Amino acid sequence: MALRYSAVPRPIIAGVQAPPSFRDLTLGDFAEGLASSEPVPGGGSASAVAAALGASLVAMVATLSQGRTKYLEHAALHEAAAPAARRLADELLALADEDARAYAACAIALKLPREAFADKEFRDKQVRETARVAAEVPLHCVEKCREALVLAETLAGRSNVNASSDLRVAALLLQAAGHGAAENVLVNIPLIGTSDWTQATEKHVAELLDDVAALATKVQDHVRSGERRAALDSIPQPVAGR
Repeated sequence: MALRYSAVPRPIIAGVQAPPSFRDLTLGDFAEGLASSEPVPGGGSASAVAAALGASLVAMVATLSQGRTKYLEHAALHEAAAPAARRLADELLALADEDARAYAACAIALKLPREAFADKEFRDKQVRETARVAAEVPLHCVEKCREALVLAETLAGRSNVNASSDLRVAALLLQAAGHGAAENVLVNIPLIGTSDWTQATEKHVAELLDDVAALATKVQDHVRSGERRAALDSIPQPVAGR
C-alpha cells in the first residue's frame, strides 16, 4: 500500500517553543547540545545532519568534476548531480529541525495525565498522532539517504578520481545515517499501535535499508576498482531531480 504522511501537529501545549534551527548553530554548539541531558537534539537529528554532510560531499564530488576535459562525456551528469545533491543536503538539514519538533511533541503527549477517562482518551490520541509524526520524519530521512546514495552510485566511476575517497566517505555517512533514522522510525511504531500504516511502514523501512546497503556497497566497489564507467544514455530521474 502507498504510505500517506501527515503534517506535523500543532503544539499540544500552548507556549511550547520550537528549538532554534540546527543549521544556524556552530558544529561545536550542535555537538554540545547532543552531549547534554536535553532531549533534543537526539539521534534522529544527528542522523539527518550526518546525511546532510554525506549529500554535501556528493555535491562536492560533482562540482569538482564539472568543466574537466577528462570527464567531458559525463558533463550532463555533473551538471544535474551537483544541484540535486545540494537540494538533498538542504532538505536533510530541515528534517533535523523537524525531527526535534516531532520528538518534543511526542514527549509532551507522553507526559499528559492518565487519571480521568477523558484525559486517558485524549492522551492516547495525542500519543498516537505525535508518535506517527515522530516516525514519519525520520522515514523521510531514510528515503533521502537512498536518493543521495543513488547520486553517489551514479557518480562513482564517472567523476573526478581525485575526489573518489570523498565519495566513499559520503556513502559511509549516508548508510550510517539511513540506519540511524530507521531506528527512530521503528522505536515509535509501538506507540502508534498495529495498523495498516505501521505494517506498511515497517516493510518500507526494510526495503529502504536493503537499497541503502546495496547502493553504498556499489559505491565502494566502483571506487575501489578504479575503473571508469561508460557515460549514461540519459540522466536517471533521482539525479535529474523532480
